[in-house]
Amino acid sequence: MKTTIITHQQGSDDWHQHRARSLNASELAAVMGMSAYISRSELIKQKVTGIIPEIDAQTQRRFDAGHEFEAIARPWAEEIIGSDLYPVVLAGETDGLSLSASLDGLTMASDISWEHKTGRADLLTSLDQGVIPDEYHPQMEMGLMLSGAEKCLFMASSGDKDAMRWAWYLQNLELRAKIIPTWAQFAIDLAAYVPTATEVKPVGRSPETLPALHIEVTGMVTASNLAEYKAHALAVFGSINRELVTDQDFASAESTVKWCGDIESRVAAAKQHALGQTASIDALFRALDEISAEARATRLELDKLVKNRKDSIRAEIVSNGRNALADHMDALGERIGRHLMPSVPVDFANAIKGKRTLDSMRDAVAVELARAKIAANEIADRISFNLRTIDAHAEYAFLFNDRASIVLKHPEDLQMLVKVRIDEHRVNEAARLEATKASAEAIAKAQIVEPIQLVAPVFIVPVATENIATTSPLSPPTLRLGQICERLGFNLTADFMRQLGFEPAATDKAAKLYHEQDFARICAVLVRHIQQVARGVEA
Repeated sequence: MKTTIITHQQGSDDWHQHRARSLNASELAAVMGMSAYISRSELIKQKVTGIIPEIDAQTQRRFDAGHEFEAIARPWAEEIIGSDLYPVVLAGETDGLSLSASLDGLTMASDISWEHKTGRADLLTSLDQGVIPDEYHPQMEMGLMLSGAEKCLFMASSGDKDAMRWAWYLQNLELRAKIIPTWAQFAIDLAAYVPTATEVKPVGRSPETLPALHIEVTGMVTASNLAEYKAHALAVFGSINRELVTDQDFASAESTVKWCGDIESRVAAAKQHALGQTASIDALFRALDEISAEARATRLELDKLVKNRKDSIRAEIVSNGRNALADHMDALGERIGRHLMPSVPVDFANAIKGKRTLDSMRDAVAVELARAKIAANEIADRISFNLRTIDAHAEYAFLFNDRASIVLKHPEDLQMLVKVRIDEHRVNEAARLEATKASAEAIAKAQIVEPIQLVAPVFIVPVATENIATTSPLSPPTLRLGQICERLGFNLTADFMRQLGFEPAATDKAAKLYHEQDFARICAVLVRHIQQVARGVEA
């Protein structure tokens, strides 16, 4: 991949426009679902719509401080590296993907890059232990890929050299191999994105506040708004939403559960207050008990609805992910033209574990779905390549009846397998043709032998072989009975060979071995045997 240097100053309008058109190294962690600042789904929306959240004054001050800390730390980095550093924006294009990386620093030899982050307490603690958090790895690896640098100096500071911490990041070829496929799938998802209405982050709302419950008793109820309070309370309980669909519905329901519990506590307190003023007043207590029971029933009902509906929606989100992956696998199968795609491991259930909102669950499933699609694409590309390798030797297609399994091999391994099988077949075929030729010659010689007169049918006739002598010393026995059968084109047994006068010269496990020099004699004796049997049948 050829890379070029972009001359736009980092932070300028031209630089921002370049970033908007590119797939940037600083965004790769979000695309891989590893960013703590933005989700993959949010990044897709920003890329498609071009709308990004406005930067408030506090955030801008944080950005400005980060640039200031970077400038202060640059001489420290140059001291560690032993070379000057210059900021650079790199761009490269591959497979139709416009890639870019803004490096805080790069040596003139382009062999070492530098990445600076503001020194947060947790980041400094991690670097104290020599560990660069995983979320920063994709950005640095893509920077190394575009720059050709061998390693990156990762540094975190906030203007204080004594508090500054750093560590080396070295090339990770396994991670690098994922970069292009990850961006390719992201580009596909960008093209397929359909904007939806923006949802405001839900804030739970409990029902309207009930009026204060006022009760005074002096042996009897002297003053109370209980009747009005009861009617109002029951009406509010009846109007509570039980249809839970959105995050807003769930937030409100959870807030209402707490509100109902508060109503129960307040009614119980009012009842206790009344008890302190009188022995018992049936009507009062029955009303209080009814209100409290309704509040409790509503609380329990909503609490159960929240749990059950969340479980149901979790299942729907996971099911949608599985269906989307199944559709993708079907499309890959159609692209290949044969049903050779294996299943791809995926764990949507674990991906949404610990997620509290529907949006976070959907994003987690989207990240896992993208990972699985990338893995499936890689397998499909491998299968397509291997099929082309096999199909290039169409005349030997019969050697690859197990293609469903071998097409999953690494392409280099598959190419070696194809070569070995074809070479072995050619050797065996040459041996077979040589054996056929020898058999024909033996038959021709046998045809001049004086016919043997038989008076009765003979179907297995022992033939003396002492008159058919070998012309050279016997080599070690290597000719298997199976090879003899393959050359002749029909099966023989060891017992039948004994009847013809040929004992095995050796055995290799269950295989019977004969001398290669005996093959022509075996053919000649077989010819004589066949002629004798034929004449016996005629007689």
